[in-house]
Amino acid sequence: MATVELQGVSKRFGETTVLHPATLTIAAGEFLVLVGPSGCGKSTLLRMIAGLEVPSAGRIAIGGRDVTDAPPAERGVAMVFQSYALYPHLSVADNIAFPLKVARLPKGEIAERVREAAAMLDLTDLLARRPRALSGGQRQRVSIARAIVRRPQVLLLDEPLSNLDTGLRARMRHEFARLHQQLGMTMIYVTHDQLEAMTLANRIAVMHAGHIEQVGAPLDVYRRPASLAVAAAIGSPGMNLLPVTILSTGPAGAIVRTADGAEVATGAAVPDAAIGGPATLGVRPEHLVPDPAGPFAGAIELFERLGPLSFAHLGRQGAAGTIVAQLPGDRAVTLGEVLPFAVPAADTHLFAPDGRAYPLTPPPSSPVR
Repeated sequence: MATVELQGVSKRFGETTVLHPATLTIAAGEFLVLVGPSGCGKSTLLRMIAGLEVPSAGRIAIGGRDVTDAPPAERGVAMVFQSYALYPHLSVADNIAFPLKVARLPKGEIAERVREAAAMLDLTDLLARRPRALSGGQRQRVSIARAIVRRPQVLLLDEPLSNLDTGLRARMRHEFARLHQQLGMTMIYVTHDQLEAMTLANRIAVMHAGHIEQVGAPLDVYRRPASLAVAAAIGSPGMNLLPVTILSTGPAGAIVRTADGAEVATGAAVPDAAIGGPATLGVRPEHLVPDPAGPFAGAIELFERLGPLSFAHLGRQGAAGTIVAQLPGDRAVTLGEVLPFAVPAADTHLFAPDGRAYPLTPPPSSPVR
């Protein structure tokens, strides 16, 4: 395992900047997930670590060694791609062994390493098969085995589960978590699926429009999003985001007015200069609590039952969007019913016009649930 250090790394294609200067350190043995929407620069960042793209500026170090100008084969990394990239005319064993044969390792060592990697990923009974005789999940396991058989210092994974169905993705998430525990290897994983990020990562780095917006433990990022981009990227369903006007501020936090004229107390520390100005109020669906006098109300336009939990999508008078509220799974409702909700001040988020979050004065009062 090895540390990975990025110092001011950026990437331009002609006049287009796809990655703004990024500084990030991934600890040895850490599982870091880069998460964000398509086109935010996360795959470009991964490819630069792998040596498949050349940075326009900045330096990259792996294990304390500057590898900015080193070819991919000399970086001590292996990469798993979205497309599996298996050789159809080779058996599973030969696919796994391929990088070792290129490196001209002794036949006995190659056979031992292939057996070891196959056993780790439950592929021993499939070594004689060709890729066409494998399921999607089995093919992905073969591509992972081919990567780890080289015993790299760093394993890079570029959206490896995006081609799989929902059930198989869940099983493969478990495989990746188990693999990281077994190998203790530094792993950097790219995805646009925030469920994968929250499930797998020691830390997540949320990216948006070529910027690393926030880096932290999954629950820390969930509870304290640093920007609107992070708030929109983390959480399912996503955070409710409502335009508001800042009415006043004090030691306990700011009071804001919604487009409907309702006043909401927040726990945000807002400077006096922002009073009277616009902001965006963020409220997660699970933090809305039923309250007859609550400031959030609307007719139910859609009701989703998901076993132990349900989600009510509420239309709001005078607003184009809806509010999503979490309810118990056994809650009986009818479409068109009006439900009012409130939110504890400590569970609100407030974002400035530039998208950055105002700091919160108290800790969250409600656990993640």
